Amino acid sequence: MAYLEEVYVTEGVPEFTFVKPPNFTALLVDLRRKGKPVVVEGQSGTGKTTTVKKALAEIFPANTPTLLTPREPAHLPIIAAIDENSGEKTFVVDDFHRLDRETKERLADLAKVIAERDNREGLPKLVIIGINNVGSDLIQLVPDIAKRMGIHRISPGTPEVIHEMITLGSRLLNIEIGSPETVIEDCRGDYWLTQQICRTICISSGVDQTQVDTRRIDWDPAVIKALVVENLQHNFDPAVREFCRGRRFRPTNDPYYKLLRAVSEQERSNVDLNELANARQDIKGSINNVKDHRLRVLLDHKEACARLFYYDAVTKNFAIEDPALFYYLRNLNWEDLRQRCGFRDEPQDFEWDIAVSFAGENRALAGFIEQQLRELDISVFYDRNYEDNYLGGLWSQQFLDIFAHKSRLVVAILDRHHKEKVWPTFERDCFAARVQQGEVIPIILDDTVFPGVPKDLVSIHFKFAGDVAAQKESIIDDVVLRIAGKLDAI
Repeated sequence: MAYLEEVYVTEGVPEFTFVKPPNFTALLVDLRRKGKPVVVEGQSGTGKTTTVKKALAEIFPANTPTLLTPREPAHLPIIAAIDENSGEKTFVVDDFHRLDRETKERLADLAKVIAERDNREGLPKLVIIGINNVGSDLIQLVPDIAKRMGIHRISPGTPEVIHEMITLGSRLLNIEIGSPETVIEDCRGDYWLTQQICRTICISSGVDQTQVDTRRIDWDPAVIKALVVENLQHNFDPAVREFCRGRRFRPTNDPYYKLLRAVSEQERSNVDLNELANARQDIKGSINNVKDHRLRVLLDHKEACARLFYYDAVTKNFAIEDPALFYYLRNLNWEDLRQRCGFRDEPQDFEWDIAVSFAGENRALAGFIEQQLRELDISVFYDRNYEDNYLGGLWSQQFLDIFAHKSRLVVAILDRHHKEKVWPTFERDCFAARVQQGEVIPIILDDTVFPGVPKDLVSIHFKFAGDVAAQKESIIDDVVLRIAGKLDAI
């Protein structure tokens, strides 16, 4: 007699339905080797942590090492204290990619030191677990470490392996799950999802333990998906909505929503945002809008989001690490979520909320405005921040696209310098047609008259004395917050 929760396990390590990956023995040997650093990598849901736990339980049946993770605040001091003098303990560091760079480098250096010793008596053993390419990233930190480490990739389960999991559980419960190929297709090689789907199928049919007589269970995939999503909604919906709405909600501030929806449509739960932006031209602007700065700031400021999503602003790698969350997002009603977030529908995808046009004499003012708007989670095109992006290109073509099409609004800092200079004049030509559409916010610094800018156009009149530091409070109150208010009203 077996209970359902013991067979199809969604929490902890499965006892009856664990299936060894093909490289389990190789991993076991490296884990058993005294002092040899080991890296275990793979995408979310491949069972990396479960596989390591199973192997360690075979090696240390009486005293299995504790898994350490930066997700647990109490574990951080323990990770920070790992060094050559830690003794012959085995330290298993899960979620390695979530550590700060300094800690990663320190552990990589420690692994190198240990690996190079012929005599490893008294030295700790490091086992590092992380998402795809963590081994490659570690080698980048310490290039000559590769030959001395055991790097093992845990791949998603093959159809044969997933079928074996389903069969093991079915035999214990004395049931036959109909259309197992549909389970295999839905789980996409994800071990956790296989357990969850099979468990939900059983619950929906009233199976909670081993059946006296063999029972066949036929099920409706749409119904099971809906049940799984419903069960997961309480866990994920608040944080998902918080992520989609960004640091500062505006009805038009939806690039986070578009990005997350696009990620949910991928085959894998971790993606390169540069590649995703190039593949999705329809929302390329939104992805570019957040990938360089805003996304990292969002996760830094919202703990609930940071627990669910991982982002490396250097590599542009975005990951949904919990397979349950990825399944939830894949099967979510996104239009319903959009409405619950409070976003307005709009046909155009903008790369920036604001593009700032100014003469060089007012760069300090423009730069301060850009910084303050960015603090309000407003994306701003400010030329100095994007010079590297356009190396080898023509500014004239880039400015035409940015000021005419790619920005939601243009903020023009207008004075005699703007009128006299060549580049600001070119920029005015680019956005001239937008003045009549109410998409240009003039900041008037003096009495200079500009053709095409009506005298009665509602503008921000600001007396700038040339010292940003001396006027920063008035710049924020009279300029920055009014621009933000305009965006809120759109």
